[in-house]
Amino acid sequence: MANTHCAWSSVEDKHVTAALSGKIALVAGGTRGAGRGIALELGAAGATVYVTGRTTREKQSEYGRPETIEETAEMVTAAGGEGIAVRVDHTMPSEVEVLVERIRREQGRLDILVNDIWGGEHLTEWNKPVWEHSLDKGLHMLRLAIDTHLITAHFALALMVERPGGLLVELTDGTAEYNATHYRLCPYYDLVKTGAIRMAWAHAKDLAPHDATAVALTPGWMRSEMMLDIFNVREENWRDATSVQPHFIISETPRFTGRAVAAVAADPERVRWSGQSLSSGGLAKIYGFDDVDGSRPDCWRYMDEVMDAGKAADATGYR
Repeated sequence: MANTHCAWSSVEDKHVTAALSGKIALVAGGTRGAGRGIALELGAAGATVYVTGRTTREKQSEYGRPETIEETAEMVTAAGGEGIAVRVDHTMPSEVEVLVERIRREQGRLDILVNDIWGGEHLTEWNKPVWEHSLDKGLHMLRLAIDTHLITAHFALALMVERPGGLLVELTDGTAEYNATHYRLCPYYDLVKTGAIRMAWAHAKDLAPHDATAVALTPGWMRSEMMLDIFNVREENWRDATSVQPHFIISETPRFTGRAVAAVAADPERVRWSGQSLSSGGLAKIYGFDDVDGSRPDCWRYMDEVMDAGKAADATGYR
């Protein structure tokens, strides 16, 4: 399979801004995928970004993927911010507590928390009802995608609310509107992705007295390192994958999601979004940012109106 992770080291088209200079961010689950794209774009906006995950240059997680937290942190620094890699297992409260105390000691503040911990791709058994799906895998998925988010929020938000104006971003898959009418083809997957949306709504209520904002954010069909490998393509020739899956034409890079997070974080009126379910494509229309190729994919509208409607793949008017 193609190894695509090193291509992200280029910052030629990094969407430079200093809007987040001096801000301290924690991207929990920043090893690869959306987490890496978000960390990089926060760095491009000038932030100091703590990048956590379980895969380091010394030790891989059970994913067996080559991407590491050190690589992500180096990309953040190369983009103009400061990247700090910290190995953390977010299922372990003691490790998260130590992480947050380190941020407090080194920075004295936390302005942005991105909860992107996931790790369930290898656990999901698609198109199986709960009585056929592996119970062990399903419960482990809940542990990875719900418990970790609550554990991280427990410790990190306590630091964030010490100053007004903080931002929490809960990463998910699918908007609230889309997920309300579409079964996500696995009971556990369906639960964790709708659960993240509800968590953002609930945290928004608790954060409101502290002038802090919480949102749920979904990428579209993302060209993560893992997805590119599945189609045996690289970012440079990703369109070749449409010969296998024509609807991949609507896909977007992880940095598109990163630009969405950076835009919300830099918005002095971001509290208007608090408690809401947002998408990278939807925010691009409002804030005016593009993906790295200059396009502006609107994946979830495409999914509903084209792919799920059984129409032929055609991204005209959707990117």
